[in-house]
Amino acid sequence: MNNAEKLQKVEKIIVSGLDKQGTADILRLIGLAGYPVEDLGELRLYSDFLPRVDDFGFTESQRFLHFLWDALDKSPVCLNAGFSIPFRRIIAKALFRKCGKNFIAEENVRFNFGQGIETGDDVFFNRGVYLDSKGGVTIGNSTALAEYAQVFTHSHSESNHTLRTYKKVTIGNYVVVYTASIILPGVSIGDEAIVAAGSIVTEDVAASTMVGGRPAAPIRHRRTEGRHGRDLNHLWLKDGFFQDE
Repeated sequence: MNNAEKLQKVEKIIVSGLDKQGTADILRLIGLAGYPVEDLGELRLYSDFLPRVDDFGFTESQRFLHFLWDALDKSPVCLNAGFSIPFRRIIAKALFRKCGKNFIAEENVRFNFGQGIETGDDVFFNRGVYLDSKGGVTIGNSTALAEYAQVFTHSHSESNHTLRTYKKVTIGNYVVVYTASIILPGVSIGDEAIVAAGSIVTEDVAASTMVGGRPAAPIRHRRTEGRHGRDLNHLWLKDGFFQDE
């Protein structure tokens, strides 16, 4: 069975309503056969024990979608980008609050509540990206989070750790958040902005601005040479692979 045939099977199973048997069948397709179907009935995710689970909750299908997203990275097939990128796209379209066309995610991308994530078209998550989506994360069109970028949407009271504050993070269109940057709760990043590698962003970022540092501060305007939107050529892989829809 080739990649396309496997992916068609995966999508058909998910669209029909993911249950224990369907999850076991998909595990087999990604090379993780043998997981007992009966054990899937007792499956609980780490996020099942987070405070916001009462607000988000998980349907059986959502819980299995989370499980399969993470399970893929435990299989050698995750290194087969021709399969793993479309596989993650199928999961995201079923699990995220919104997932636009041409979504690309590399390996070891993690999030706690997929239901709290909204992405536009042509969004790219490179390997190791982490989204604390409990407060909500919205990402616009043609935006990329580079390796090990992290987005946080909650904080704790110093006097009482059980008191938590949740604030949504909004990242605009044609933004690039470079390697190992951290976006803190409540931040909004304007269209066509750039966050330099290793930055900690604590305040809003104006459109078309490069910021950097810890904490991040404005450095200069983005050097667009008069290009905007599509003309910025936010094609993430060679020849725009996986962005052909």
